[in-house]
Amino acid sequence: MSHESQRTRPPLFSQIDVSPAAYPTAPGGRQDVEQTRLLREILAAQDRQNELLEEMVGHLGANQKQRANELGQWKQANPHLARNCRMAAEALGKVQTEFLESLTAEVSANYENLLDGEFMLNEFVDRFGPRMAHLNGLLQVLSQLSATPNPTGATNSP
Repeated sequence: MSHESQRTRPPLFSQIDVSPAAYPTAPGGRQDVEQTRLLREILAAQDRQNELLEEMVGHLGANQKQRANELGQWKQANPHLARNCRMAAEALGKVQTEFLESLTAEVSANYENLLDGEFMLNEFVDRFGPRMAHLNGLLQVLSQLSATPNPTGATNSP
């Protein structure tokens, strides 16, 4: 039965002849002129949209490049603090791992209570949510400010 439905289904793709001689034009060619005008308007709008997108990408790229340069300058001006940020980020990463282990253990142990009781779910979110959000924010800042290892393998010494 599935073979019959496949045979009666029209193909998904077909060939379309778009050459000018494929379809006779209306007397006077007014329909062709209107279609050509509309297609040119669509093309002009797409060109403008592409220009705007290129401008937007340029602005975003320039902002990102400026931010990276400023961050690089800060790291060069404060190499000791950048190394300390790296160590703190690594330590907080371990703390985050332990925190996630306790969070997942809590979920596993109280899954049914969290599912059935709104009060229990709210308590869980209140207990773990703010800490997780703040910890993630701290890790992000410390990671951005931390010194990155040199590709040559040399240390960032002052």
